[in-house]
Amino acid sequence: MADAVRLADDLELVAGVSRSDPSSFSSVDEALDVVTADVLVDYTHASAVKANVLTALDRGAAVVVGSSGLSAADYTEIDARARERDLGVIAAGNFSLTAALLLRFATQAARHLGTWEVIDYASFGKPDAPSGTSRELAERLEEVRRPDAKVPVEETLGARDARGATVGGTQVHSLRLPSFSVSTEIVFGGEDERLSIRHDAGSTAAPYVAGTLLAIRAVTGRIGVTRGLDALLH
Repeated sequence: MADAVRLADDLELVAGVSRSDPSSFSSVDEALDVVTADVLVDYTHASAVKANVLTALDRGAAVVVGSSGLSAADYTEIDARARERDLGVIAAGNFSLTAALLLRFATQAARHLGTWEVIDYASFGKPDAPSGTSRELAERLEEVRRPDAKVPVEETLGARDARGATVGGTQVHSLRLPSFSVSTEIVFGGEDERLSIRHDAGSTAAPYVAGTLLAIRAVTGRIGVTRGLDALLH
C-alpha cells in the first residue's frame, strides 16, 4: 500500500507506522505528534485497530480501516466519534473488489431466499473469528432480514456450539486451517436447490490495493462510518 500511495499522482505518503522498520514511527500517536495527515490507513491487528482509529479521529484524520476484529458495537462508537469530529471512516472486512461483489450479490440473493449460513475460512494462525469479511457479510445481511430457522439455535439438541456463532442473526462457522488465506462462502438453501457464493483470497496484497486507494480518495468527503467497499462502487 505504501508503494501504491507513493506512485499515485494525487496522494502523498507522509508517515508510516511499524514496530519492525526503524525508519517508521512506532505508533499512530507518535506519528501524528510529528506529521499532519488527512487520512490514516489501518492494516494492523484486531487488538490495536480500535485504539488507532479513535486516536486518528481525535487528531483530525479520517480513517480507512482494513483490519478485522471490530464488532458492530465498536463501529457504533467509532461512528459517534467520527460525527463529533465531522470526519469520515470507511471500513471494509475486505478491500478486494471481488469481495465487494460478494457482498452485493449476497444481499440481493437474501431478498429472494429465506435461509442461509456462512462458512469462514482463514489461516491456521488467525486469532480473530470470524474474519472481517464474514462478519461484515453477516451484519450486512441483517439489514435485509434475518434468515428463517426451522429449529432455533437455542433449541439445538447436543452441542449448541456445533451450530456456529450467531452474528447479526446469521450462523457463521469459522475454520482455521493451514493453506487458507481468507475465504468466505455463503450458502443459500431453497426448496430442493442451493446457491453458493464464495470469495477466495490469494496470499499477496495485490487484490486489496485498488480498493484501498478508492477508499482513501472517497473518505475525505464523508462524515461518519461507511461499511463495505461495495458502498463506493455505485
